[in-house]
Amino acid sequence: MKDIFSLEGKVAIVTGALGKLGPVWIESLLAAGSRVFALDHPKAAPSEVFAVLEKKFGKEKLHLARADALDKDALLLTKDELLKTFGAPDILVNNAGIDQPPAPGKSFKLEDIPLEMFMPTLTVNVYGLFLTTQVFGGMMARRGSGSVINIGSLYGSVSPDARFYGHIEGENPFIKPPAYGASKAAVLNLTKYFATHWGPNGVRVNAISPGGVAGGQDEEFKAKFNARVPLGRMAVDGDLAGPLIFLASDASSYVTGINLRVDGGFTAW
Repeated sequence: MKDIFSLEGKVAIVTGALGKLGPVWIESLLAAGSRVFALDHPKAAPSEVFAVLEKKFGKEKLHLARADALDKDALLLTKDELLKTFGAPDILVNNAGIDQPPAPGKSFKLEDIPLEMFMPTLTVNVYGLFLTTQVFGGMMARRGSGSVINIGSLYGSVSPDARFYGHIEGENPFIKPPAYGASKAAVLNLTKYFATHWGPNGVRVNAISPGGVAGGQDEEFKAKFNARVPLGRMAVDGDLAGPLIFLASDASSYVTGINLRVDGGFTAW
């Protein structure tokens, strides 16, 4: 049974490799046996966690490349780098995106959110994912096999509860930016879109939507959020590994077009 979860001999691409969740997906894939071609923006800051993975697994298993997800020409050049380094991809994890976690500081009233605060999130989270899927997923479609995994969000399915953030001080009460949830809802639709178009080509396309992932949030926020979760806690990194490997491996060979919610039951209520 364990063989159907194995990724031995597979090549995976992970975008947004240096962000919060990038190393989580990368370590899970490496542990399951795949080689990982990690991709992030040229200006993305180094990640200590990623550096640890580089040292642990070595360059023969983990390679970092730089490209802007909004620049198709740069992505095409990166495709050539991928082929020279590891060969054709079997797995694409579309993780790159913009989020705004709850924090004190300047915020806007809902009716005053300007275009320049809205569009970057929508553009990167939707169009960037679309481009990387075109370039790398297209390689899979031409070859006739592969698994694309889009990273969605709890807020792609439900609206943020503003009461979670009411205690956070700022010029105005903090609200989760509406562009974030809108972009993740679009990701879920694109997941179905690519799944139906590329199913005949042997490419499966699914989404994972994590609930709140613990990572430095203040205690009052965590208490309010956890009270809304049937399992009574936020997700930790280890909760995400199994769902990812399931969708990346042959264990899900007849699964496509789904949104796998990893939210502790948040959306069951």
